[in-house]
Amino acid sequence: MVKERNIQNHFVDIHEAVPEEEEEEEEEHEVEKKQQANHHNYKMSRPHVTNFRQGKRNASFSRQVSLETGVSKLNKAQNSEIKTLPRSGNSFGGFSSSHGVEINGKKGDFNIFRTKSTLGKQNSFMLPLRKESGVDKGEEGVGLLDESVNKSVPAGRYFAALTGPELDQVKDTEDILLPKDETWPFLLRFPIGCFGMCLGLSSQAILWHNLAISPATKFLHIPPYINLVLWILALMVLVCVTITYLLKCIFYFEAIRREYFHPVRINFFFAPWVVCMFLVIGAPPMLAEKPLHPGLWCAFMTPYFLLELKIYGQWLSGGKRRLSKVANPSSHLSIVGNFVGALLAAKVGWMEAGKFLWAVGFAHYLVLFVTLYQRLPTSVALPKELHPVYSMFIAAPSSASLAWEAIYGEFDGSARTCYFIALFLYILLVVRLNFFIGFKFSVAWWSYTFSMTTISVTAIKYAEYRPGVISKGIALTLSFLSSTMVFVLFVSTLLHAFVWQTLFPNDLAIAITTIRHTRGKKPMNLKRWAKQSLVSIRKSDKQAPENQ
Repeated sequence: MVKERNIQNHFVDIHEAVPEEEEEEEEEHEVEKKQQANHHNYKMSRPHVTNFRQGKRNASFSRQVSLETGVSKLNKAQNSEIKTLPRSGNSFGGFSSSHGVEINGKKGDFNIFRTKSTLGKQNSFMLPLRKESGVDKGEEGVGLLDESVNKSVPAGRYFAALTGPELDQVKDTEDILLPKDETWPFLLRFPIGCFGMCLGLSSQAILWHNLAISPATKFLHIPPYINLVLWILALMVLVCVTITYLLKCIFYFEAIRREYFHPVRINFFFAPWVVCMFLVIGAPPMLAEKPLHPGLWCAFMTPYFLLELKIYGQWLSGGKRRLSKVANPSSHLSIVGNFVGALLAAKVGWMEAGKFLWAVGFAHYLVLFVTLYQRLPTSVALPKELHPVYSMFIAAPSSASLAWEAIYGEFDGSARTCYFIALFLYILLVVRLNFFIGFKFSVAWWSYTFSMTTISVTAIKYAEYRPGVISKGIALTLSFLSSTMVFVLFVSTLLHAFVWQTLFPNDLAIAITTIRHTRGKKPMNLKRWAKQSLVSIRKSDKQAPENQ
């Protein structure tokens, strides 16, 4: 005990960490502590496991090195040997070694992301075969792996392990839970961003509806059948995407949880409800009744509002998912729905509800706009180079202008102010169009097309109240650009889906590890190492009398 006290008294903190790094390290430390506790409880519950801690414990102690060094040290009866953990070079391939234990997991085991009930039924059929064959090796590691996968990934972990404006690319120094060189199941490769296709097509239906009925564009003589075709196409795509994603929820719910905790993809959970409201607003006159039933607004705005309370509460609470840390251009999707809901509320005759949603959306838009414009050090998701994700800056002010006009019945100073802000941001991006060249196509690009469509509809409304050559020219130019962009994306999507078959690559972003598992060594944190070692010593001292 004297030696132990000397050890406790002479540990000195010689490691100075940045506050942001300390927060991430504490998160990883908590996960490691829980996994070690579960590992110990499992071993104590197995009576056939030999207890190697009989007799007196030596004053010297050994520690378990994490996977960052690729080596784990195991205490055995008389001797200790060092084992190198197997590496695939690309991923963990379905096994976990966070405890320094070699686990014979099957490479490419995608069951770790399956829904628990489905996986439980599958394991119940396999369990008798394992018992009969006497194969019991690796069950402990698989259980610990499943528990680690099912835990929520901290927001800082996504920023630390992923890169790119959409946080969809894994850093070279990071390992993932699934193999990169194998084709994953289709449902695992189907992201929430596919609802962006519905956003682009449904907003185009609204655009062509306004082009057909607006007095400012009547000289074009646009038939209403274009609006009908686009509306039916958007509805069909929405049904297909919704059914596919529901199947993913049924069979791979753990992957859905990973997308929900993703700082960028969490915003796409607002997209289905925005699409439904777009379809109601842009419904063809021969199909929609006048006026619209308020039940439509309640059906689509209620789930959006509930999810909004959850996200805005995280922004306001100042926790690990505070706005200054998770803000990215895709966060505008959680803002735009308020203005679209306000516009739909005005269509059904609920003006006060529309005013309420408009005020909520505009207040949070100002905060988000300032946060992104300042480029805070914590907002690492905002890239230096331009990307189609920047078009999301246009969506909120342009939709706010349309909602104001629908609520108050005139395109007054407030509506024009929002329109001019959106127009300036649009011009700011167009003059630097050359920076957009060279980016790899992604299905998430569809989500950014509705921003260009929304400002086109706003320009048409402005031309109605301020008729002139310039206002009409701006409206037609913006409408032509947005329709051209949607057409190009539609053709590119068909080519990637049916010709090149590269539309849905492996979704690496959902397969990152809960704690940091890097390939290279990093400086040892002596403070954490000392705390971990002392805690393990005290636990072993308490358990020694019980075992005797």
